[in-house]
Amino acid sequence: MTDNQRLSPGDPAPDFTLPDADGKDVSLSDYRGRKVIVYFYPAASTPGCTKQACDFRDSLAELEGSGIEVVGISPDKPAKLAKFRDAEQLTFPLLSDPDRTVLIAWGAFGEKMMYGKTVTGVIRSTFLVDEAGEIEVAQYNVRATGHVAKLRRDLSV
Repeated sequence: MTDNQRLSPGDPAPDFTLPDADGKDVSLSDYRGRKVIVYFYPAASTPGCTKQACDFRDSLAELEGSGIEVVGISPDKPAKLAKFRDAEQLTFPLLSDPDRTVLIAWGAFGEKMMYGKTVTGVIRSTFLVDEAGEIEVAQYNVRATGHVAKLRRDLSV
């Protein structure tokens, strides 16, 4: 799948099982029966990704209060994710996709514009998966800053 083959509302969410920051496997199917935000970000501990992760952390109580869980996925190895989680006191799972299989399956890896140049990399993307495992919201090329607040407004959370 390339970046032009993107997921849309109503599509089944591609299943995955990936290790978290502690090396424990987490699967999308673990969330069946609940709503979950799955978001993809380029790299742990970078300024934009840190801002986005902290925004999710700071909104987690309201999201969970509305029945929505959060999972972040990046190509980082579990050890880097653990440092990021601990440094930023993140309380939701961060999953490791170093071979980018899940990123590609979700259309969150491919060509993107960065500083006026076309590059290949992680496309910052956010999805809301419903209780049945279908995509309810699919957003690509989201901004690191302000994205979570907009998402909460869109979801009335």
